[in-house]
Amino acid sequence: MPTRILLEGRPGSGKTTAIRRLAELLHARRATGFTTQEIREGGTRVGFALETLAGRRAVLAHVDLPGPPRVGRYGVDLEVMERLALPSLSWPPATPTATPPPGRLVLIDELGKMELAHRPFQDAVRALFAADIDVVATVQAQHGPLTDALKRRTDIELLRVTPANRDTLPERLAARLERP
Repeated sequence: MPTRILLEGRPGSGKTTAIRRLAELLHARRATGFTTQEIREGGTRVGFALETLAGRRAVLAHVDLPGPPRVGRYGVDLEVMERLALPSLSWPPATPTATPPPGRLVLIDELGKMELAHRPFQDAVRALFAADIDVVATVQAQHGPLTDALKRRTDIELLRVTPANRDTLPERLAARLERP
């Protein structure tokens, strides 16, 4: 039975910190996926970058991008989802039509409004959570059709990330995911 985990938390709770640390701990295991990171200028958040586990990086959203779509004050570059995010979910990376084989791990940070604005990404996420592979994804505590549906599934474990557990959670998850 594959491991399927959603790491849920409010903005700033440590979801990205936890999943990046998990990726570091699982360096020996072949994982695919991506993380996101805030872009700050002068102490103010102005956007988000998407970085694949293979090290490819691009600006996903920024206050200076026109969109569409727009999420809050950020314009979202859906081409980044097409060029980086989708290929990073497959195995081998960069082959968007190939589903990872059983035993593989996909890490996704995050299933948020910006990422889910791309319909093919939504379809890929549904396929991943139906496949015989391990998936760990971060998700905000807010509601959304896809994330609410995933949270209701009995085969997906929902773990809350807080500043108090974000440093110990990755080690616990790594131990579970490295099982034979």
